[in-house]
Amino acid sequence: MDTRKHIASEKLENGTHNCAQAIICTYADLVGIDEETGRNLGNAFGSGMGNMEGTCGALVGAGIVLGLATKDKANARKGMRQIISLFQQRNGATQCKMLKGIGTGVILRQCTGCVADAAEFLEEQL
Repeated sequence: MDTRKHIASEKLENGTHNCAQAIICTYADLVGIDEETGRNLGNAFGSGMGNMEGTCGALVGAGIVLGLATKDKANARKGMRQIISLFQQRNGATQCKMLKGIGTGVILRQCTGCVADAAEFLEEQL
């Protein structure tokens, strides 16, 4: 598969999608859903599951796509563990608040980078 990580990060950068939607909609065709369904699936998961306290929305989006692609709970969980592990190694955190440097003043990764990373690691599982 040719990488789509740049497409996903552009969706976020353009302001047309939140981080979860950017991932879901970029891979919607691979999992048999349309753009509107992808947007709706990701509505509540931008900004760290809607409040910056939770897991990065790009990771949540990757999990949604992975679940739809594998159609298998065990394989989806195994793949998601790998995605989260690689993301954590590269960025030092998986929580939106930490990635954005809220409370620490140290930005670990910009949101467009998080989306690109989540897309890259998702593609490895697909």
